[in-house]
Amino acid sequence: MTIIGFIAIISTVLIYLGAKVFYQRFPHPFTLPLLIATFIIVVVLLVFDIPYNTYYIGGRWLELLLGPAVVALAYPLYRQLEMLKSHFFPIIASVSIGAVIGIVSGIGLSMVFGIEEALVFSLIPKSVTTPVAMEIASTIGGIPALAAVLVMVAGIGGVVLAPYLYKWLNINSEIGKGIGTGCATHAIGTAKALETSEKEGATSSVSMTLSAIIVSIIGPILVYLFY
Repeated sequence: MTIIGFIAIISTVLIYLGAKVFYQRFPHPFTLPLLIATFIIVVVLLVFDIPYNTYYIGGRWLELLLGPAVVALAYPLYRQLEMLKSHFFPIIASVSIGAVIGIVSGIGLSMVFGIEEALVFSLIPKSVTTPVAMEIASTIGGIPALAAVLVMVAGIGGVVLAPYLYKWLNINSEIGKGIGTGCATHAIGTAKALETSEKEGATSSVSMTLSAIIVSIIGPILVYLFY
């Protein structure tokens, strides 16, 4: 079991590093390292008929690093503290609206398509970082593992589409982009925002944190009201 875990960790890291090199040579929303690496790992598991639980023996150790990685985002936030203070109320208002829209849109679409409740409850926290989303899903009756998958789908999908959406809507403000990215695509988007600028990354980090807090409070209330 130890050997399997070690192989899973090393393989995942090497695949990601390879995807990162590819992205540096061919930068494009569809060549993001996380997207490419995820696709390759899924293909490898399917081709060699490797059960996910077997891969997860090593993968879970990488998952444990997610928490410290999110905490590390506090550094650029600290460096941009004065800027964040000067835009405190616009950020609070924007993130609150974005968090509510993220929840309501999920519930609304679920009602339209008649999706079963367990899936709905797993979908509600899709726009917050994985550890928080799993906890929220567990609290309101969703499936934590499914919530984690939906978070990744929302994050990767948002990061891929965000550049086109910002360009189409003519959004050029680093703060505006950071708020939208952090609110909708959480840690995945925040990591991408940091590649653009520290200001955008710091704003995205704040937006992601506030969104997690707001969704954890409003989510259960809306579930109670609608269900």
